[in-house]
Amino acid sequence: MKVKQNIGILNAFIRITIGLAVLSWTTARMAKKPRRGSYKIIALLGGMKVAEGILRYCPLTALYEKGKDMENGEGKAENHYSRGSAKEEHNSQSNWS
Repeated sequence: MKVKQNIGILNAFIRITIGLAVLSWTTARMAKKPRRGSYKIIALLGGMKVAEGILRYCPLTALYEKGKDMENGEGKAENHYSRGSAKEEHNSQSNWS
């Protein structure tokens, strides 16, 4: 599956840096208290940030952009059909001219 990159290079470096810092912090904490489940969740979140930085793809940013497109009317099926029919109507009129 190919994903379109939706974050910049600086944002990616920041995500990698913060993700690695969170991973190292949680690893140190888990060494002292291995039975704490909250450290595992925080480590998972840090790993996700590292992965987002490496891939330069953030699913939350993609979801936000998709919602923004739908809000503007670009994602609705009605608009695609109405644009297509208007285009077809224009083409049929230009063919008769």
